[in-house]
Amino acid sequence: MQVRNKWLASLATAVALCGVWALPAQAAYPERPITLIVPWGAGGGTDAVARILGTLMEKDLGQPVNVVNRTGGSGVVGHQAIAAAAPDGYTLGIITVEIGMMHHQGLTDLKGTSYTPIALVNADPAGVQVRADAPYKNVGELLAAIRANPGKFKASGTGQGGIWHLAIAGLLRDQKIDAAALPWVPSNGAAPGLNDLVAGGVEVVPCSLPEARALIEAGKVKSLAVMDPNPAALFPKVPTLKAELGTNWTMAAWRGIAAPKGLPADIQARLLASLKKAHDSKEFKEFMTNRGFGVLWAPPAEFASFMAKSDADLGATMKAVGIAK
Repeated sequence: MQVRNKWLASLATAVALCGVWALPAQAAYPERPITLIVPWGAGGGTDAVARILGTLMEKDLGQPVNVVNRTGGSGVVGHQAIAAAAPDGYTLGIITVEIGMMHHQGLTDLKGTSYTPIALVNADPAGVQVRADAPYKNVGELLAAIRANPGKFKASGTGQGGIWHLAIAGLLRDQKIDAAALPWVPSNGAAPGLNDLVAGGVEVVPCSLPEARALIEAGKVKSLAVMDPNPAALFPKVPTLKAELGTNWTMAAWRGIAAPKGLPADIQARLLASLKKAHDSKEFKEFMTNRGFGVLWAPPAEFASFMAKSDADLGATMKAVGIAK
């Protein structure tokens, strides 16, 4: 009996071990390359930020992070591709401020809540730029001139209803000035708008300071204020709207990393740790500083709240200027 019991015990142990050996080992994430979708074209600011982050994250994750540009539909195509991917951690994307604008225009149903937020990594507040020889000493004097002469001055820097259009329209609304008092001249971005400013075609360009940097440093353009609670690192002497007008109005072009909705919490945590390491690195900070991009960090919950506020501010402004559906 004792021998039989020993035999049965040995058999049970063997069966148990076979069961353990039969279970496949769970591979550590990630075990294959990751795709990072950019909703905007190669060579632009969003593309540049995505590529430096991808390069730094792949060193930490041990797998390639391949940047793929999915353009079209004013950002809808790329943002949709991110949202529609499998929530397995192998497709990520860099989402931008336009996610709080497109659904108000009736272009898509996508919102910030359509994603699993990883982190906000960058924000470039709007500045209020005028020609260097403009007579205004501060943004208050400029607004007073617009109020007193509705329709006399024009502004540019993006397409109709673009982020910089909404930035200045929102400021006017905040200051109880009809947005129609400063007609908007659509352009294909800040660069042509700034060139038009220097040439005398428009009087105001409310774009980011990095976009205006070359002309500011060349002494052709001056910035009267930045639409942020804090001075810009690029031009710290440019006053904030809060300091100049006492307003809390802010507007910025921002970028953050997100994944499709439903991403498992452990994968989200792994990506967050890797992104934080990249964001805090010397390489990333030097890259952003050299290009004048603002460095900002907000982890998942804070990023979600940030997107919700951005969406509400943009929606209210778009309705006020008659471009919301």
